[in-house]
Amino acid sequence: MNIDPRGWKVLVHASTWFAPFIVPILVYAFIRDREVRSISIQAFVFHLAMSILISISIFFSIILIGIPFLLFFGLVGFIVPLIGILYAIRDMPFHYPLLGSIVEK
Repeated sequence: MNIDPRGWKVLVHASTWFAPFIVPILVYAFIRDREVRSISIQAFVFHLAMSILISISIFFSIILIGIPFLLFFGLVGFIVPLIGILYAIRDMPFHYPLLGSIVEK
């Protein structure tokens, strides 16, 4: 089965809403396209970081200081994958914030 790399990139970005850890790992394991693999690693690390940051924010929401962070990280976790999907559909290069330069090295 030969699917356009854009489809794989869209799937990896969209996985944030249904399988944020499993899909990037599976795509990385089975797809040989270099750009798709790079996006898979970035998406996995992004999802992991967002999960940790949101968990910490939930914990600190008990003392009210975490509520703004929870809102911010929740929005970032929602908006960044949407931007990635739009870039993938247009077949434009996309790198997750702070992660793209680390993964490319």
